[in-house]
Amino acid sequence: MRAARLIKLVLLLQSRPSMTGGELARELEVSERTVARDVTALSEAGVPVYADRGRAGGYRLIGGYRTRLTGLGRAEAEALFLSGVPAALRDMGLADAASAARLKVAAALVPALSDAPVSAAQRFHLDAPAWWHSGDPPELLPAVADAVWDDRRMTARYGRRDGEEVERELEPYGLVLKAGVWYLAARVEDDFRVYRVDRFTAVAVGEARFQRSGSFDLPAFWEERAAEFARSILRDRVEVRLTGEGARLLPHVTDRRAAEEALAAGAATVTLSVESLEVAYAQLLALGPEVEVLGPPQLRARFAEAAARMAALYG
Repeated sequence: MRAARLIKLVLLLQSRPSMTGGELARELEVSERTVARDVTALSEAGVPVYADRGRAGGYRLIGGYRTRLTGLGRAEAEALFLSGVPAALRDMGLADAASAARLKVAAALVPALSDAPVSAAQRFHLDAPAWWHSGDPPELLPAVADAVWDDRRMTARYGRRDGEEVERELEPYGLVLKAGVWYLAARVEDDFRVYRVDRFTAVAVGEARFQRSGSFDLPAFWEERAAEFARSILRDRVEVRLTGEGARLLPHVTDRRAAEEALAAGAATVTLSVESLEVAYAQLLALGPEVEVLGPPQLRARFAEAAARMAALYG
């Protein structure tokens, strides 16, 4: 543990001109006293660490010293490609591996490019969760992530929508973060399925590894399943007449694909696929006078009642 911390300390100093004891303590998650002891140990081992005294003081490497301990391990190399999604790395327990990988890459850069990681981080940040989402990761996510990264079979108990719990032997292929919700793509008896990670009630990761299918493509698989899911929940149809403004706004209040399909012909009167009449009422009500619901009759009657009540309110 200490050896890894000493290497990280050297890499930090190599990637920056100088760092204070407090800055190093925060990066290494130790006390400033521990930083001072580590610096002493490095000096005794022949690493030229120099301490500047005073208010503007700190630690720095002298004599152009550069360590060659910059080779990436597998976990670090894999985590590096996710370094633009810090929240996801933290949730999966990969933040330390990504931090070490970034430091090694920074240490390998020539001095003229040493500020490139900081420069990029100040210009782009991906905030994956949706607005108003709590952001709390599922409790069992780190265990599931370990199984995914190591290609290890796992046994999981899963709470289905009907309230029943089932146990499954899974080959965990990949994790997807969609609008703040984590999903697992896994193979079960030669069939690929999707599970919400927050519905796992127990996970046991075994020692046995599985052989990945070389043809499996996680982004393509997810896109296909997401499209299937979107189609599967659009079980009802409603007929509406739209104004020009209503047609423009329709994709923003209903399922985008369903709206685009309905509007494709360019007609003012369209048939729209919806999840349910209850959902359609809530969505289309947002369009106000820009939409007229023509059918089914029970939905039109509900809109007529809502219009009458609004007319009474506004006189």
